[in-house]
Amino acid sequence: MSSWRNIMAAISDDAEVAFARLSRQLDDRIGREPLAITPYRGYGRADQIVLRGRVLEHSRATVASDSDSVWRNLLNIYRRFETDEVPFARLRARFAGAEQEIEADREGFFELRMAPAQPLSTNTAWHAVELTLLAPASPDCATVQATGEVFVPQPGARVGVISDIDDTVVKTDAASLTRMARNVFLSNARSRLIFPGVAALYRALQAGPPGPFVDPIFYVSSSPWNIYDMLVDFFELRGLPKGAMFLRDWGITPERLPFGHRAHKLAAISEVLEFYPDLSFILIGDSGQEDPEIYSEAVRRYPKRISALYIRSVDTTATRIAAITQLTEQVIATGSALVLADDTIAMARHAAEQGYITAEALAEVAADRAAETTAQSTVEALLDEAEAIDTASLDQAATQVATQVADAKATGTPPTIIVDGDGAT
Repeated sequence: MSSWRNIMAAISDDAEVAFARLSRQLDDRIGREPLAITPYRGYGRADQIVLRGRVLEHSRATVASDSDSVWRNLLNIYRRFETDEVPFARLRARFAGAEQEIEADREGFFELRMAPAQPLSTNTAWHAVELTLLAPASPDCATVQATGEVFVPQPGARVGVISDIDDTVVKTDAASLTRMARNVFLSNARSRLIFPGVAALYRALQAGPPGPFVDPIFYVSSSPWNIYDMLVDFFELRGLPKGAMFLRDWGITPERLPFGHRAHKLAAISEVLEFYPDLSFILIGDSGQEDPEIYSEAVRRYPKRISALYIRSVDTTATRIAAITQLTEQVIATGSALVLADDTIAMARHAAEQGYITAEALAEVAADRAAETTAQSTVEALLDEAEAIDTASLDQAATQVATQVADAKATGTPPTIIVDGDGAT
């Protein structure tokens, strides 16, 4: 018998489909926004590439700035989640002399798997994929195009990296509901904080030992695709290397509920390892959720393929540390290694000892960690002060934002309400 969660999700799924149909009918009457293709960074080999993306009505989320208030951030996050997908859109992809047509699913998501018609250049690891929307036509009658990117490891690549994002790269504070809500919903790409030294370590891991190539890096998270653009901006601002991303489609069907963290990550890890059978990998995560258990399971499934597990210690309770210590013994028995580290330096030191990064890179990680720690201590103090938010004003602002967006959808007029830091409009 299905669980109550699956039963409720199935009922809600029918409601979601009906609501989406009514929403599209209303949009057809009052006028729709221009359409847009959003390709997500993909990956490939010399004989095949994989590129995912989505077709949506154009989002009204604005580019982050240093002066954005929490209210502006809240409005932008609302706009990212209040998306209008384009179901069953048809697209044409062109890549390396080859051409292929694909169809999106009912949520507007598409997946492209195609082979190049000509040899790929080995002078670069990133290659362009040209996308054109064939149907439906955009309401503004413009040709809708986008350029996707796929990473194809160059000859000589040795070790790939698969990394979690939340509480591994980005400070999310998932253990504290209040701080997590602040970091996710009331911040932007410029105000979110990175763990000190992480960007330098990841750049060093991607560069690898001396050579004219870069190793692949993949980012896996249970965060929704809705915040993909914010993550890309954050990575660029913080100097993190580009890599293919595996996020999730949040929804109310059983397979799209924001649970199943373990299954999503294992599926992504398996996809990458099976796509690159000749590469070994380093998995990086944190102790706050299930990363040690998930990664240990990956080691068991793919013996001799995973060189090391780097786990950031964010849950320092005795029971959690004891559980990870037990996993460490199991991982070591397979010939891999598990490093439970309080900070980035311990990971970097192990990587240098194993030859994954150079000694010079280790020194750069240490220098960056020291500089970023000093800078962030002041920022975090200010954010802690800002956490004492007038919840009544926040509730009022959230209601105003939701009402304003709903009214705009009904009338076809763009939103104009702006809520400042005092809750005034």
